Amino acid sequence: MAGHLLKVSSLATAVFATSGFYLYSRPLSLNDLSVVRFGRAATTTVLISVDYITAFKHVEYDTEEYWALKSKLSELFVSFEVKPQGAASLAQVHKAVLHDGRTVAIKVQHPKVQKQSSRDIVIMEVMLKAVHWLFPNFAFMWLVEEAKKNLPLELDFLNEGHNAEKVANMLAHFSFLKVPLIHWDLSTKRILTMEFVEGGHINDRDYMKKHGINVNQISENLGKMYSEMIFVHGFVHCDPHPGNVLVRKCPRSGKTQIALLDHGLYQVLQPAFRLDYCRLWQALIKGDMSGVERYSLRLGAGDLYALFACVVTSRSWTAVNAGISSVPVTRSEDVEIRNNASQYLPQISELLNRVPRQMLLLLKTNDLLRGIETTLQTRASSSSFINMSRCCVRAMARHRRSKARSWRRRIQITLAECVDLWTLTMYEVFLRLSGSPLGHWLTALLPFLH
Repeated sequence: MAGHLLKVSSLATAVFATSGFYLYSRPLSLNDLSVVRFGRAATTTVLISVDYITAFKHVEYDTEEYWALKSKLSELFVSFEVKPQGAASLAQVHKAVLHDGRTVAIKVQHPKVQKQSSRDIVIMEVMLKAVHWLFPNFAFMWLVEEAKKNLPLELDFLNEGHNAEKVANMLAHFSFLKVPLIHWDLSTKRILTMEFVEGGHINDRDYMKKHGINVNQISENLGKMYSEMIFVHGFVHCDPHPGNVLVRKCPRSGKTQIALLDHGLYQVLQPAFRLDYCRLWQALIKGDMSGVERYSLRLGAGDLYALFACVVTSRSWTAVNAGISSVPVTRSEDVEIRNNASQYLPQISELLNRVPRQMLLLLKTNDLLRGIETTLQTRASSSSFINMSRCCVRAMARHRRSKARSWRRRIQITLAECVDLWTLTMYEVFLRLSGSPLGHWLTALLPFLH
């Protein structure tokens, strides 16, 4: 295993060594090199003795000794870009080239983020308690609970690597999905080295137009991917903001791909919760209000089930009653939702305290996905509801098969599943034909046939 990143000097030379050693991109001083840690890396691509590195604390910049050390460290990379490709609160990402010619992205955790994050959680907890004491209706203590649970996972980059591999295997049947390969020999808890993937942000319509990427296809594929994660597998990437979801033309095949990055934050849905969530969405799509009420209650919404349905779908109660698949999103509806959000803040706070914790990240994910769809102007498209329905049908059928006690019953369930999926496919074909030039021609021809 290798360890932590080294950023050596303003001459843009940087390399990777064993766990925990940082150099900053400016002339070196004793303070610059005061953080030296050697962790678990007993066997590493480049093994450098502690004495050899600690001696460098007293080496002046641009001396013979300085360049000797730089040469030793640079055995890991042919080149390393000191300027990060991207930076966030927890880490930053650098581009480098290995000696075998492969280009990699190196995600480096900020040196003090572990200690600082613990202090931040304490401060957050104190502030929320104080606000709750002043304003009893403000009940957002779940924020602290979620931060305590999720932040340690996000700070463990090995966990992020395992998540990336799991979702890549889970969704391997989607040829349009690209998940960067992990270089385990160059990764630790605070360093993640992975395949470098280039592309444009998924909300960048100009990039897609320039590269001949179909916006509707991207939106549909994103929906397929997330419907599969949520309804079928219950293992959900919960941070799909545009910086973490790229689009590109595959360099080899020329086909359009979605690249999913940053796999630190996932939500695992319990089977009972996932199935009730499936049933809720089926009811929402069909406009089955008794089903909406029933499954909202089972998901903890209580008497706030109407508000819950609106929060889950980001639609008005009028649209929910009519069936969200049959009512297009309008500007007036968006204005109504924004106005109601501030009006019903106490009820929303109460609702978020009632629902299971696994619902919280799911709501955040839904919100991010809708933001992307809004930018792409594909929100509430029929294809997204059809793909969701397919995944719900498959998830429910798989559950029923697992409970069936006879092979005859399992065959019946499978046949019913096939019929439902075939019906959805025929409906999708009908919608595509009706929106095509042929469909318009046939529609215009019908009056003359009577």
